[in-house]
Amino acid sequence: MAEIKNQKTILLVEDEALLSNLLRQRLEKEDFEVLAARDGEEALKILKTVKPSLILLDVILPKISGFEFMEKLKEEPGLERAPIVIISNLGQEGDMERGQSLGAVGYFVKAKLSIEELVAKVKEFLSGN
Repeated sequence: MAEIKNQKTILLVEDEALLSNLLRQRLEKEDFEVLAARDGEEALKILKTVKPSLILLDVILPKISGFEFMEKLKEEPGLERAPIVIISNLGQEGDMERGQSLGAVGYFVKAKLSIEELVAKVKEFLSGN
């Protein structure tokens, strides 16, 4: 497993390049190490070698959706585990319930949350670690 100096490593799984870059820059400003994946498949590959402190996961992704990614995490014992916070445009009650039933510790609708609020939430989640 890769050695990570900074214990606050975040795996950001987001296919929207602009949002991904904005979030990565903002989180790095707060001293987080950010690993970015554009889809669930790429994120699964990263988890074979790295154990992040937190996973920020979009649901609507190419190749493997966020929900499918969470299901695969449960199926593959060799993958590193970390708390998952979903950031999605899907805000229906059923989507939120599905995310929680798959093990998400938080679920935020992108349209209802600023980047600053999301960074504050991430810090909140990680302060418990």
